[in-house]
Amino acid sequence: MTETQNSVRLGEIIKEFHLELLHEGEDYQNIPLRTLDVNRPGLPLSGFFEHFDTKRLLVMGLTETTYVSGMSEERRRESFDRLLSYPVPALIYTRGIDPFQECMEMAQKYGRTVLRTQEQTSAFMSSLIGSLYNHLAPRITRSGVMMEIYGEGVLFQGESGVGKSEVAIELIKRGHRIIADDAVEIKETNHGTLVASAPELIRHYMELRGIGVIDVRRLFGMGAIKMNQEIDMVIKLEPWDDTAVYDRLGLENTYTEILGVQLPALTIPVKPGRNLASIVEVAAMNNRNRKMGHNAALELTRRMDQHFARKMGVGDE
Repeated sequence: MTETQNSVRLGEIIKEFHLELLHEGEDYQNIPLRTLDVNRPGLPLSGFFEHFDTKRLLVMGLTETTYVSGMSEERRRESFDRLLSYPVPALIYTRGIDPFQECMEMAQKYGRTVLRTQEQTSAFMSSLIGSLYNHLAPRITRSGVMMEIYGEGVLFQGESGVGKSEVAIELIKRGHRIIADDAVEIKETNHGTLVASAPELIRHYMELRGIGVIDVRRLFGMGAIKMNQEIDMVIKLEPWDDTAVYDRLGLENTYTEILGVQLPALTIPVKPGRNLASIVEVAAMNNRNRKMGHNAALELTRRMDQHFARKMGVGDE
């Protein structure tokens, strides 16, 4: 069983998948779902309940229906009696299958919710599990600014007042899109990637010191915003430190970890006169280039090694 601290209400899943309500359990819309998996109750219907997880949604397809239809009426009633005596969130019939009378009797007896969809079983289960993962995925909120730059998701981090929002405004004016300012909600997907979005309360708003809060959508239009974006890299902005040693070649790949996922990371020093927007654009394009297998720093190093080898006569041996 894979259970998370997050939850989604059964009513939201019913609405999302347009499920037909055949029998209402008590306060069924507010039943919390915290498990990423679903159950096809073939074994429980046959009487095997070891490791049966009562927190999972039950999905009955053609296979289970065919199996149960071969039972006697008495045996069928006993099977559904035992199955629905457990506090399962809901039982969902797929393919538009009509529920057994014995099933509906026991649903009424124990106050269980019975639902139905017209979708094929495999396709529905795949979509349902994906939706549950999306709702229940591990998530955190980090301070920063999230933008899409040339298709790359870039998360800016740094101390308050370092200039994250100012850089974001310049990038927006250049045609790039903002996802979140100040607070960034991050969640892990079922593909092992991270997706960022803005808290609903402050979505599309930015704070600029000296100006105050602005509405990006109204000032720059719908083309300047995006609801969510996969994070491809993290850029940390920090005040320029003359005593610090900054990477000048980019030979060493550095990473930062968020929710157990390793992300490429850069540190960019900030001081008057540096065109940070242009630097960030180049960083995003270079990250994309590296994902395609090209590393300019390594290529330059190889060329220099070959050059010095030829000068020393090593290449002639």
